[in-house]
Amino acid sequence: MSIDMHSLPNTLGALKRDPRFSEERLTHRSVKDEIRDNLISRLSDPGPLFEGIVGYEDTVVPQVVNAVLSRHNFILLGLRGQAKTRLIRMLTTLLDPVSPYIAGSEIRDHPYHPISRYARELVLHRGDDTPIAWLTAAERYVEKLATPDVTIADMLGDIDPIKAARRGQDISDELTIHYGLLPRANRGIFAINELPDLAGKIQVGLFNIMQEGDVQIKGYPVRLPLDVLLVFTANPEDYTARGKIITPLKDRIGSEIRTHYPLTVDQGMAITAQEAWLRRKSPVSLNVPRFISEVIEQVAFLARDDKKVDKRSGVSQRLPITVTENVASNAEARAIRCGDASAVARVADLYNALPSITGKLELEYEGELKGSETVARDLIRLAVARIFSNYFEGVNMNSIVNFFEAGGTLKVPANLPAAEILDQLQKINGLLEKTAALGVGPGEDDAGKVAAAEFVLEGLYAHRRISRNEEMGFSGGERRRHNEQQDGPDDEPRLSRKQRRQQYN
Repeated sequence: MSIDMHSLPNTLGALKRDPRFSEERLTHRSVKDEIRDNLISRLSDPGPLFEGIVGYEDTVVPQVVNAVLSRHNFILLGLRGQAKTRLIRMLTTLLDPVSPYIAGSEIRDHPYHPISRYARELVLHRGDDTPIAWLTAAERYVEKLATPDVTIADMLGDIDPIKAARRGQDISDELTIHYGLLPRANRGIFAINELPDLAGKIQVGLFNIMQEGDVQIKGYPVRLPLDVLLVFTANPEDYTARGKIITPLKDRIGSEIRTHYPLTVDQGMAITAQEAWLRRKSPVSLNVPRFISEVIEQVAFLARDDKKVDKRSGVSQRLPITVTENVASNAEARAIRCGDASAVARVADLYNALPSITGKLELEYEGELKGSETVARDLIRLAVARIFSNYFEGVNMNSIVNFFEAGGTLKVPANLPAAEILDQLQKINGLLEKTAALGVGPGEDDAGKVAAAEFVLEGLYAHRRISRNEEMGFSGGERRRHNEQQDGPDDEPRLSRKQRRQQYN
């Protein structure tokens, strides 16, 4: 429903006479009923329920739907970077576009059902002339990041002696209350991120509002039957490290919904394409080929399964997003320096994007010994090998391998224009023909052909069919010994007990 804000009534009398809000006057709906009704009306629409939420269509979203239809307060449990906060912020799309409240009310009293003393007295004295203001859906969402220093006054409120002195009122008077975040979220959605970080005594303060529907402030008998939907997020693996959700509070949360990382590489790529900053103003055209995007996403998938990476911390979906941005920026800088018209991301750019990988990996002891950069390089090599196999499984690459085995070498410097690099690549028999499997045809520009050819060479290196080092670039001969030196102790053959004894003696 589209409503012109200037056409909305601004007094209680005008609100009563407006036919658009007569039904709301007769049957006042709670926030949970309002969200439930709007959800029911949208369930029959063919489009996505929550725009921009990818990969949860068959898992998380149906559980959120069930929680909303059941009028539950709920919690999203999941590791970092699983779109928990984005999902709860999308709940505002299920609120009415606008909602009236008594102007000046700190807790946004409903004009027909005021609960604060200020609003009740205003309606009593001014009647139909009571001023009305309006809230948009976004203004009805209040979010708080839980930290150990949050106080009960921050959440619920406190007595304000300055307010009492200015008004000449008794300090126990309800009008002297300074309301906290929760009362100010009245008639809306109140979200708490990282709930386990909230001190236990503060969690206890949420009991009344969740069970009895009211809040009491500073020991004074002030009852505020707040109308609010409570949603929480938490990382379940952080319970022992930073705190926990106390059992009575967990018991009062209606639904516990588990989130997850993308289940497939395609889902991950869709999220990355949506979030990465690639549509930027630049003097060159930017292009991240699909096979490079697949490698980037595969790095995240491999890291989540790698024994050297802490699984309790998780590997955020922000990793492929920031890596994609870094890869595009490195390609952009190279194209500008070399005078190329287009910047096409290559595997070499991925190695230059290591800072956007290492900072997002929490390593186990074994990983700490190897170092974050070594772990990241290993992940890139394994990702290239896997994606290469997807495209070239069973394809004969002997002509390319033979070029290097015969003593050929190829170094792809970053400061050469794409056309000059392409001239060197054409010397390798059969290399450019193989790039057709990557969707690179004769009409592709030079930068695109170079990116595809380099991927083929990197794939052969990842499968240990050719060698690569900083001095010579790609080469052949003694590749097994070279790769063993590059790969480190994890790839060295294990010695038998007898061999170890002989070596020791």
